[in-house]
Amino acid sequence: MIRSVLEPKAGALAPARRYLVMSLAALAVFAAAVVLIGLWAFAAYEGPGPATARGSISDVVLRQGAGLPEIAATLHRGHVISSPSLFIAAAQLTGAARRLKAGEYAFFSRASMAKVLAAIANGKVVRHFVTVPEGVTSDAVIGILMRANFLTGAAPVPPEGAVLPETYEVQRGEDRAQVLQRMMNARDRLLASLWVHRRADLPYQMPEQAVILASIVEKETAKADERPLIAAAFINRLNKGMRLESDPTTIYGLTRGAPLGHGLRVSELASPTPYNTYLVAGLPPTPIANPGRAALAAALDPPRTQDLYFVADGTGGHVFSTTFEAHQKNVARWRAIESAKAAQARSGQ
Repeated sequence: MIRSVLEPKAGALAPARRYLVMSLAALAVFAAAVVLIGLWAFAAYEGPGPATARGSISDVVLRQGAGLPEIAATLHRGHVISSPSLFIAAAQLTGAARRLKAGEYAFFSRASMAKVLAAIANGKVVRHFVTVPEGVTSDAVIGILMRANFLTGAAPVPPEGAVLPETYEVQRGEDRAQVLQRMMNARDRLLASLWVHRRADLPYQMPEQAVILASIVEKETAKADERPLIAAAFINRLNKGMRLESDPTTIYGLTRGAPLGHGLRVSELASPTPYNTYLVAGLPPTPIANPGRAALAAALDPPRTQDLYFVADGTGGHVFSTTFEAHQKNVARWRAIESAKAAQARSGQ
């Protein structure tokens, strides 16, 4: 039998088919591996992250200037993410790597990497606040700063009246001395602004004198609507050469502002300190506390009144008068109220 030379022998294409089959199989395995890796990466990115080392929240601080590898390592050490390399890849692929922000962050246990990355990219930092109440002494300001355990370092006791009572936002690790300086700068800015627009006929030669009176006003009343009236009465007394006769100044001279624990006694009213405005004319030598915005504004732009006297009215406020005779009647009413309260307290024991 004659066979054509152009006719291939049986089985000649088998190696090529085997190679094609093997290639397709390898490609299928590779594709399956890619899919599996992708599914793993997606699950690691969107799924629950690691549990916190202790408690329900992991707190981490990302320093200013930290690069992406350092951020990933910090998060890994803090038990926030399980894979630094995956975090770096996710940050680069999503474009978040260019928007990561420094600061303190708090993440719930098992937070997903997607949520962690979004929080850092959006700068959802932990916010810390320090509140200085109106009318506290400078000793108390330092106590507040020292109790803020998210701050560092120490701060000197500032001059009385040098701090503006406010709520200040601070960062973990911020130096206490720097925070204190911010508080003092805030007071300086406010005082400068109020001084420019002060009432023209006030008995002050320098801004610090207004702070002194404002601190007395702050300690005399907790009612915002009374501060301008009390400031006006004190200014009227100063303009007439009358002594201020303020209990808070006298107490400050005795205790540096700490509560006496009792009403002023006759012996204490005769105490020979420069802060005893029952004995010493004019303003005391320094402020007796750190006055707030309202008290400073009242001291620099008080209403024009004729009042020279005021006394507690038994409701938490004061009653004002222009004459000593009217004042004596108001004092008698106040003492009657005090006596009635004391008798009621005794009967209830």
